[in-house]
Amino acid sequence: MTDHPRICIVGAGAIGGFVAGRLAQAGNDVSLLARGRTLEALREHGQRLDSAGKLVASPVRASDDAQALGPQDVVVITVKAPALPDVARAIRPLVGADTVVIPALNGIPWWFFLDAGLPLGGTRLRSVDPDGSIEASLPVDQVLGAVVFASASTPEPGLTRHASGNRIVLGEPKGGTSERASAVAALFTQAGFDAPASENVRADIWTKLLGNACFNPASLLTGAYTDDMIDDPRLHGRFVAMMDEALALGTRLGLPAQVESRGRIAFTRGLGHIKTSMLQDVEAGRPVEIDSILGALVETAAAAQFPTPTLDTVYALARMRAQTLGLYPG
Repeated sequence: MTDHPRICIVGAGAIGGFVAGRLAQAGNDVSLLARGRTLEALREHGQRLDSAGKLVASPVRASDDAQALGPQDVVVITVKAPALPDVARAIRPLVGADTVVIPALNGIPWWFFLDAGLPLGGTRLRSVDPDGSIEASLPVDQVLGAVVFASASTPEPGLTRHASGNRIVLGEPKGGTSERASAVAALFTQAGFDAPASENVRADIWTKLLGNACFNPASLLTGAYTDDMIDDPRLHGRFVAMMDEALALGTRLGLPAQVESRGRIAFTRGLGHIKTSMLQDVEAGRPVEIDSILGALVETAAAAQFPTPTLDTVYALARMRAQTLGLYPG
């Protein structure tokens, strides 16, 4: 990687704006692929980041044309999963022979089981990449896995409000260490992130999945905040069952999570009155990420011939609910 890498953020929403703002404030060459009112705001004001009580506007290049931005050293993808197949095709001009592609997404990514040397090796997740177009557009050997632990929002186009969390875990999909993972982790660390290079980023992704796969679909079904759901004894018991199934499946696949279900639920309860990202999407009328967050988990269990009855039931109900709301892209 060069001393002054070209970095493009694809998706100028809450997390994309947070990442872009931090990297730009650190003096990096940052561009954003955006459109509509967000593109206009970025061109007029730069990327505005409100964090720790301080609002900073950083100049960035912004365009709705990947060809105009050209090949990048690092491409960070922060779009919602339903948009990824179309986005993957559109951003091909950003990806050169040596570009590092970082999908900072919710749920299980398309590349998760593609390595033949891993459990379920060669399995292609149809719930995430139905026609293989993502895999065809984004070379797997250029992907660096990532997990984002941060909460942010976009009160208006081009403005990101950072609420909490500062951790971005990066790692090779195959596991182990590498020079490029260390270099990218150092780049993010210099920008103020807590950004370790993990030796098992797939296990880190699985650990984050525990909360998303439980609380997001439940909020889609109930319309409730996380604390209200967790405080309901019947729902609390379902969350324990869902997480126990996911944890057991992870152990089967060599993806150990350094947490147990009740402790993970208690952690979310400690965050207070939180509205999940999926519930926010429902209220805004946006397509929901039910397939990448829970559908891929259910598909993985089926491929491993591992029973997950509670996860299966919640997925079936949440998917139908999303369909009736007109928010299921399939």
